[in-house]
Amino acid sequence: MSTRSPIGRFAPTLFLAVLLSACAGYSGYGLKPGVATVSDVIATMGTPAMRWLDADGSEQLAYPRGPSGPQTFMVFIAPDGRLRRIEQVLDMEHFARIEPGKSDRESVLRLLGPPVPQWTEYFRARNELVWEWQFCDSWNQLARFDVLFDAGTGIVRTSYQRQALMGWNGVAPFCGH
Repeated sequence: MSTRSPIGRFAPTLFLAVLLSACAGYSGYGLKPGVATVSDVIATMGTPAMRWLDADGSEQLAYPRGPSGPQTFMVFIAPDGRLRRIEQVLDMEHFARIEPGKSDRESVLRLLGPPVPQWTEYFRARNELVWEWQFCDSWNQLARFDVLFDAGTGIVRTSYQRQALMGWNGVAPFCGH
């Protein structure tokens, strides 16, 4: 006769269900465009870090998952309050939209969401503000993306990416997905 409790038999299944539900909330996976409302998004993903209301009544919500999580999810809500789409924005496609000499702080925030606050730096000698995000690069390794602004005008001077050399033996760790 087994002395194993009924909970013990179901523990692996229960753990997997909890893990999957956490992932769903993290990325909004499972929210259906055209069906889910802004209330559904907030109930699933939490309170957004930033929120923009456009003149046509549409909304954009930012869900940065850093510094540990290398993603930021932008949620786009139609004027009728229903989900249009969710995009993971920390990738080369979105970084390429930043134009030195043209893009400003507000456009970068709307594109990538807020940077990691503790990695934001101001360099007085250059009058330069640097914002930084962590992401998974094309090699599936942790990397950092930096945007350098003229602190006076708020216009982008340049941007670049580099490996996050914080793994074992000074190597960028793999993202794990």
